[in-house]
Amino acid sequence: MLKKIILIIMVGLFIVLITAYAQDYNPEINPLDFTDQIDNPYFSLTPGTTFSYQSKTDEGTEVIKVIVTDQTKKVMGVTTLIVWDRVWLDDQLIKETYDWYAQDQEGNVWYFGEDSKEYKNGKVVSTEGSWEGGVDGAMPGMIMKNKLIVGDSYRQEYYQGEAEDWAEVVSLNEKVVVPYGSFENCIKTKDWSALEPDAIEYKYYSPSVKNVVLETAADNSERVELINIEK
Repeated sequence: MLKKIILIIMVGLFIVLITAYAQDYNPEINPLDFTDQIDNPYFSLTPGTTFSYQSKTDEGTEVIKVIVTDQTKKVMGVTTLIVWDRVWLDDQLIKETYDWYAQDQEGNVWYFGEDSKEYKNGKVVSTEGSWEGGVDGAMPGMIMKNKLIVGDSYRQEYYQGEAEDWAEVVSLNEKVVVPYGSFENCIKTKDWSALEPDAIEYKYYSPSVKNVVLETAADNSERVELINIEK
């Protein structure tokens, strides 16, 4: 009982600290400092590339296709590159997202928002999680830094009460085996949301793929694995 009480107190303190930090989060965004040409060594986006992933879940098999388009969108005056992300569960489309990315002069990749839709029986049932930098207090965050230091944490997005994801660099030298191949020297990040601090997942980025090759839940209950790349 005592351990449970202590855990509740710690989670409460964590939420208070994150909330306090959020009030001061206001990154300076100068459109002249950004480009839609994204070539970060761990997160590159080349138009025409499609990354395919697969995950076995309790509900069935999910297939995720991440398509780097050649289209752009202005967000906060910044020209961002649009990435089209779709998820199928047993061949039925369940989610579709348009994500907006840009890279700053130091090589950091920023996430400027998303237009997200959830489907059921072919109809949109939710747009929860959608946000756009500069609108209704939402602000962009870094999806991938250029200089990585173990222990470094950073906000990936911010829209209070809707999108509050964080990441922390855990390792710079991981080996990963997925259906698409074996990869060394991967970086590993710990990802979580301030809205659900106990829902932790880990992502592995390969310098040869220059993108995510594996995502796992903290309890290893689910794995999202890279199965193919089309260019």
